[in-house]
Amino acid sequence: MKTYLVGGAVRDTLLGLPVHERDWLVSNCSAEMLRHKGFQQVGQHFAVFLHPQTHEEYALPRAASGAPANSAVSVEDDLQRRDLTINAMAFDDQQKLIDPLNGKQDLEQRILRHTPAFRDDPVRVLRLARFAARFHSMGFSIAPETRLLVKGMVSEGDLDQLVPERVFSEIAKAMRENHPVVFIETLRELDVLRILLPEVDRLFGIPQPAQHHPEIDTGIHTLMVLQQASRLSPLPEVRFAALLHDVGKGTTPEQEWPRHIAHEARGVPLVEQIAMRLRLPNSWRELALAVTRHHLNCHRALELRPATVLKMLNRLDALRRAERFEQFLLVCKADMRGRTGFEQSDYPQQRYLLGALQAAQAVDSRQVAALAKSRGQIAEQIARARTAAIADYKARWKAQHANHNDKV
Repeated sequence: MKTYLVGGAVRDTLLGLPVHERDWLVSNCSAEMLRHKGFQQVGQHFAVFLHPQTHEEYALPRAASGAPANSAVSVEDDLQRRDLTINAMAFDDQQKLIDPLNGKQDLEQRILRHTPAFRDDPVRVLRLARFAARFHSMGFSIAPETRLLVKGMVSEGDLDQLVPERVFSEIAKAMRENHPVVFIETLRELDVLRILLPEVDRLFGIPQPAQHHPEIDTGIHTLMVLQQASRLSPLPEVRFAALLHDVGKGTTPEQEWPRHIAHEARGVPLVEQIAMRLRLPNSWRELALAVTRHHLNCHRALELRPATVLKMLNRLDALRRAERFEQFLLVCKADMRGRTGFEQSDYPQQRYLLGALQAAQAVDSRQVAALAKSRGQIAEQIARARTAAIADYKARWKAQHANHNDKV
């Protein structure tokens, strides 16, 4: 039995980056032998096994697409079945590099290049874009021939039958990268975004009022918002909600441009459509819907009456789900900052609404309910007490900010 360190651990070691997880390839061994040694099989197609102590992944060499993995396949053949040349390297137990596709040279030249088997799995197109995002700051670029290959895959329909769960998995990973904007830009450059997220792709070229959006183009604004969200939060669902927040503008009739009246309401069914198509987790879906539906109300928070603020808090379920409300506010802040010239602007609405929420939460609903004359009046009395608390908070806010630029 021989073991080889493979894939990302080799790549990151050669790049001088920290290695967070290690994957291993096993030769001169069978699946039965691994199970006998206490390894737990977790993969079906590629026969992946977990080490009984370290729980690191061990796999038998992969043969041609569709063939079962087995010990008769060479390490070099397995490496050539991988996605990119920079991921197609291995170290043996003597730390000797096995590099059949010159991945080390591509690492040195900062090139993302496909392997001969790249086309076997269309989801690798998303992985390519994800690695472009991950290594953007290190100067990596996609090889011209790889770009041509992907565009050929798109035109020939290779990406039309992608499994939703796998697509979402790659998007979720990409949203965790330092530069998720590069992921979206790369998908668009490769003509893939229109297949995966047509609701976002169609935003490019749609104008907005220059007085509010100096960048004008809705697609550019969307990427700027995603960039700001990435600076404000590491959470992938926050970043993805930022990406979707303005999809309703893609359905504005051209004769109404550059205005987009009621784009929030028109965006809601589009987000539902995306959520269903990609099978988003409920937490992602609910946050994206909340942002799409309510982001303009959030921007106008300082102008809203206390009763309207309470209605907004209730619709967002903020009193019960304060953490998600804070995520919602982060996306709204990113939306405000995602405009040319506004990148460092203050967003008092965030502080104001958090204070309003605290004021509403401070109301003792049990005490209010005890004073109600009938059960039917309880909800109304609690709402009145919370509205009064928000009104009192608003008065204090006005007094505190009387000499500042915050307007109420």
